[in-house]
Amino acid sequence: MAKPVFNEVKALNSIAHDTKIIGNIESDGDIRLDGVLDGILICKGRVVLGPEARIKGEIHSNTAEISGIVEGEITVTDLLSLKSTAIISGDLIMGRFSVEPGARFSGICKMNAGDKAHLDLEFAGLKKEIS
Repeated sequence: MAKPVFNEVKALNSIAHDTKIIGNIESDGDIRLDGVLDGILICKGRVVLGPEARIKGEIHSNTAEISGIVEGEITVTDLLSLKSTAIISGDLIMGRFSVEPGARFSGICKMNAGDKAHLDLEFAGLKKEIS
């Protein structure tokens, strides 16, 4: 008899627009930020920054959809998507890249589509360094 297959459901974390966090956030699930973060965001899943979200720090995730303001480096192992309201000041490192008209960014842009293993190791090293 075949064993049943269970899909792992990851948690969806949400930071509301009237919330400010000073410090680092680590999540194994997806996260949506509509507030303010002054620190490092590490997410194994998907990061969504709403249009009013602001981050002063770094983002490290599997995928990211940015509509707000980021001052700092963004490292994404797969797809980084900048929406039309995104304003980024910092380096971008990603596997794949999507930019809507109107999005603005200033910094070095590095695509590592064939180097996912390097980004995964960098991600793991960063988690160890923060702990």
